[in-house]
Amino acid sequence: MTAKTKGSGRILDAVHETARDFHTAGFIDKRRMREYDALCLAPVPEYSSEEIRALRDRHKLSQAVLASVLNTSLSTVRQWEIGDKHPSGPSAKLLNLLDRKGLEALI
Repeated sequence: MTAKTKGSGRILDAVHETARDFHTAGFIDKRRMREYDALCLAPVPEYSSEEIRALRDRHKLSQAVLASVLNTSLSTVRQWEIGDKHPSGPSAKLLNLLDRKGLEALI
């Protein structure tokens, strides 16, 4: 997994903590707070074909079951694992969620 870096972590943490305090005090509304939350989200890592295969093996899932869990096609999962395609968008986020939280988080 290679993550794209997004600014300085310490600075974003300080800004986010300050924004959270302002929100608690009533100076920042929910909408603005969501914008700060989005800025401070960790980037979604890119998964290589080997990492996808290892993730699937770790959770003891077949390609068909993984495709079903991710709401994608079996051929797409096969192409990810041979390196012809790479997951992006919602699929990458779901793979990251599976990696961090386990299968229960997706079901």
